[in-house]
Amino acid sequence: MIFTTIPSLYSIFKQSDGVCIDTRSIRTGVLFFALKGPQFNAHDFIEEALEKGANAIVIDEPSFAHIKNTYLVPNVLEALQDLATYHRDQLQLPIIALTGSNGKTTTKELINAVLQTKYVTKATIGNLNNHIGVPLTLLSFTAETQIGVVEMGANHQREIEQLCRIAKPNFGYITNFGKAHLDGFGGVEGVIKGKSEMYTFLREHVGKVFVNADDSLQLKQAEGTEQIKFGYQNSDCDFQIQRVSLTPFVQIDYNGNTISTQLIGSYNWPNITAALAIGLHFSIPVEQIKMALEQYVPSNNRSQVIKKGRHTLLLDAYNANPSSMKAALDSFEQQTAEHKVVILGDMLELGTEAAAEHAHLIQRLIRSNATSYCIGPLFYAHKVVTDQIHFFETREAFMSSVQVSNWLPSLVLIKGSRGMALEHCVTLFDQIL
Repeated sequence: MIFTTIPSLYSIFKQSDGVCIDTRSIRTGVLFFALKGPQFNAHDFIEEALEKGANAIVIDEPSFAHIKNTYLVPNVLEALQDLATYHRDQLQLPIIALTGSNGKTTTKELINAVLQTKYVTKATIGNLNNHIGVPLTLLSFTAETQIGVVEMGANHQREIEQLCRIAKPNFGYITNFGKAHLDGFGGVEGVIKGKSEMYTFLREHVGKVFVNADDSLQLKQAEGTEQIKFGYQNSDCDFQIQRVSLTPFVQIDYNGNTISTQLIGSYNWPNITAALAIGLHFSIPVEQIKMALEQYVPSNNRSQVIKKGRHTLLLDAYNANPSSMKAALDSFEQQTAEHKVVILGDMLELGTEAAAEHAHLIQRLIRSNATSYCIGPLFYAHKVVTDQIHFFETREAFMSSVQVSNWLPSLVLIKGSRGMALEHCVTLFDQIL
C-alpha cells in the first residue's frame, strides 16, 4: 500500500482551486478531503465530488483507491492538518492567533478590518476555528496574503496547543478567561489553563503576545512572553487609552483621537483597543485605524443594535455563558432608558455548574430594575414567584404568550446560548410602530 506524501499532496493542492470538505459546496477544480465523523463518511460521496468537478480526492480507505484522481493517506483529517502546516511554512507570513472565552469573533473582525487598510490580509471566515476550521483557514492563504488572522476555539484541554502547532502563529491575543465550556474544560481553572496554551506556544517559539494590561490574570498568565501591552486603567503599557465611554456605543480616546464605534457594551472596549494596538504595532496610521473601527458594523447576532418602531433591541444572541452574561448585564445597566427589558436564554455547556449559575443569575435579575423574561429548561427549573421575572420553558412558549405591542417604548437586551436561537424573538417586534 503506497501512501501519498504531504509534499506530493502539496503539488496537487497548488494545481487545485482551493480545498473543500463538503460536496454541497464543491466548485470546479477543488481538492476534496473525504473526512469522516460519527454520523457521516465522505468516502460515500467520492463519485459525486468528481462529477461536480473536484480536481482530486484525498482518501484513507484503500477500497476506494481504484477510483480515478484519488490519493490515499493514512488519515484524511491529519493530512488536511499537515498540509495546512506545510503550506503555512512555505508562505512564511506573520500570523496573528486569537482565542478567549468571549469576544473572539468580534475581535478577529476588528483586527482584520484595521489591518486591511494597509495590508492584504486573510482571516478566519465566520467561526471556523476548530481542528478542521483552522487548517481550512490556513489553506485559504495565498502568496499575495501579507498577514493572516486565525481565530482558535476550544472546549477542552490541549486543543489550543494542537491548533497552535498547526498554525504556528507569530503573535497571539487572548480576549479573556471566562466561564465558558466549563463541562469540557473541567471548571474555570481548566479554562485558564487551556486558553493559556497559546501563551505557552508563543513563549517557547519566541512569539509576541498582545495583553490587556488592565487584566491582572492576563498579565500573570503571559509572564515570560514578549508582551505588547495596552490599557485604560493601567498606565504601564505600550498603548494607553485616555477615556472609555458609552453613548450608547463605545467611544475611546487615544492620543487626542476620539474613536466612535458602532459597538455596544463596555465589554467591547478591550476588543476595540486590541485591534487599535495591533494596528499601531504594524505601523498603520491612527487615522486609518480610526476609520476602520468606526466603519465596522457588527452582524450575525453579535452586539447588534436594531430599531424596531418605538423599541431599541440590543441583540447579542450568538452565544452566552456566565461571564458574557455578567458583562452584558453590567453594560446594560449603564445604558440610559426609562423602560428596560431583558430577554435571556439558557446558558449551555456548563456541566455541573449549570444549576448554580442559572440560580445566581435569577437572583441578580430580581435585584435589577428591568422586566426580565427567562427562557429555557435550565432557567425554568429555578423559577421563582415574582412580578419582575417571567419564566418560559421554551422559546416557542415565550413567543406565543408575550404581547410586545403592549410594551412602553423600551430598551431590550436579547441574549442566550446559540442553541436557544433567541434571534427569532426579533420577529415579535416586526409590526411595532
